[in-house]
Amino acid sequence: MPTTAPSMRRHDREILALALPAFGALVAEPLFLMADSAIVGHLGTPQLAGLGVAAALLQTGVNVFVFLAYATTAAVARRVGAGELPAALRQGMDGIWLALLLGAAVVAAVLPAAPWLVDLFGASATAAPHAVTYLRISALGIPAMLVVLAATGVLRGLQNTRTPLYVALAGFSANVVLNVALVYGLGLGIAGSAWGTVLAQAGMAAVYLLVVVRGARTHGASLRPDAAGIRACAQAGAPLLIRTLSLRAILLIATAVAARLGNAEVAAHQITLTLWSLLAFALDAIAIAGQAIIGRCLGAGDEPGARAACRRMVQWGIGTGLVLGALVVLARPWFMPLFTSDPAVHDRLATVLLVVAVTQPVAGVVFVLDGVLMGAGDGPYLAGAMLVTLAVFAPVALLVPVLGGGLTALWWTIAGLMMSLRMVTLAARARSGRWAVPGAVRA
Repeated sequence: MPTTAPSMRRHDREILALALPAFGALVAEPLFLMADSAIVGHLGTPQLAGLGVAAALLQTGVNVFVFLAYATTAAVARRVGAGELPAALRQGMDGIWLALLLGAAVVAAVLPAAPWLVDLFGASATAAPHAVTYLRISALGIPAMLVVLAATGVLRGLQNTRTPLYVALAGFSANVVLNVALVYGLGLGIAGSAWGTVLAQAGMAAVYLLVVVRGARTHGASLRPDAAGIRACAQAGAPLLIRTLSLRAILLIATAVAARLGNAEVAAHQITLTLWSLLAFALDAIAIAGQAIIGRCLGAGDEPGARAACRRMVQWGIGTGLVLGALVVLARPWFMPLFTSDPAVHDRLATVLLVVAVTQPVAGVVFVLDGVLMGAGDGPYLAGAMLVTLAVFAPVALLVPVLGGGLTALWWTIAGLMMSLRMVTLAARARSGRWAVPGAVRA
């Protein structure tokens, strides 16, 4: 049945209401690292290099658990759609308890292994002590970081993306103040930067817990850990963990291939990845709206509404991709000098950025359908589809230097082949309709 104009306008309002605050929160998150880098950079190059290694390890350790946000959003939204608000909040508390358990396990693993991990990443003799210091202190904030992920998922499932925006902005502001005070005011150096970030993350987690716990008490939801509920959250998140690890493997393979192409190529590759991540925030904001809207519709048993929302969000993804692609083309002359003055790097970037630009509509469809299927709780399919994509991408990417291809060929493999494979597998699932399983819990 065709989507009517009033229905389209309703979906547009919902998408905007959820996506715009979500975009702001997503952009605020990387500002933590940017602020730390700016403050630590004035301490010296070894300190900044140590921060770079430690931050890469921390981001990897935290980002693999992003399923805490995704799976919780879908599960809570279904309960909300079914009119079961106490059960939705109970499900959210299970996700938060899981986050605390995982956080404690990661801290227990990272603290003794910090020197080995830093050495594995190839930190220099002068940078390694700073990296170990920052990593060990910052690791203490991992439970808070994971609680933030899970609690963000709870609020998104409750159709609330404004609170995460406000908390992210407040957390970023507190992080800057604390870093300056501890690094320079108290003279703690890089350790002060790490403690500042830990305190800011702990404050954010405390605010989230206050909001969720207050809601749970208001609606009579239990706050105690429930083994069965925590186990169910872990089982729902496991396929999304596989999906995330597969995507990480793709990006690591791409970076390894770029490193074999030469210094100019790997520099241009890293700059392109930075832009790619920035563009992803805009598209991911629509995907987050998709998770919340689709989960709510299916929880309410509104399969036609879920399908209509899916179609409209795909249109949003394509349109946003076209706009972002045009912006990349227009901004190329100003974007490249921000990162380097090396003509060789500029030469590689000029073509690669065009590849990124023309493939943005494909990326838009991929991000939206990813969000739709996550909102539907279709994690096993997403995991399988990403494993297939990894299996096809890896040999093709590894052949790029063997066949004499350059960075442009590699990025056609990333933005062209990899994203097209994802679009095909996700679109096939969307068309089949097997993702649209109604009910408060996906059977």
